[in-house]
Amino acid sequence: MADVNAFRNAMAMLAGAVNIITTDGPSGLAGFTATAVCSVTDQPPTLLVCMNRSSFAHRFFEGNEVLCVNVLGAGNKDAPALFANREFSMSERFDRVQWARLATGSPLLDCAIVSFDCCITNTSTVGSHSIFLCEVQGVQRGAGRGGLVYFNRDYHQVGFGEPPVPPAKD
Repeated sequence: MADVNAFRNAMAMLAGAVNIITTDGPSGLAGFTATAVCSVTDQPPTLLVCMNRSSFAHRFFEGNEVLCVNVLGAGNKDAPALFANREFSMSERFDRVQWARLATGSPLLDCAIVSFDCCITNTSTVGSHSIFLCEVQGVQRGAGRGGLVYFNRDYHQVGFGEPPVPPAKD
């Protein structure tokens, strides 16, 4: 088995989109910063979101059974730090950003370049984390160009030279 520190250092070399995962419902309002998000299938549209089970916010996501994956744009380095900072309460985090509710009740952050409104359809446990399989109920595009990725333990902007992707026809 690989050494934990060697694994963590190797994973720092795997660039990942920066997301703020949010939820609201009977269990309460919560959000956290994540790079462990990926597409599973497009029929039905499904995402995978990983979350540490020891996180204070974990119980909110399990209880609400809904979430929103807010993919951050290039100019949003403050938001992921805010939602990763344990010194701020959940209400303080949400007080510092602009947001609205989606169909599931989950918060859509105005700073997102795209948001996926989801229902959690399945949860698995692997080691310290829960793996949420999330069926996408709706997609909302935001106004930004360029993405934000986390690589080598820092945030980097990508995609400014690329033409914008046109919205898909429904």
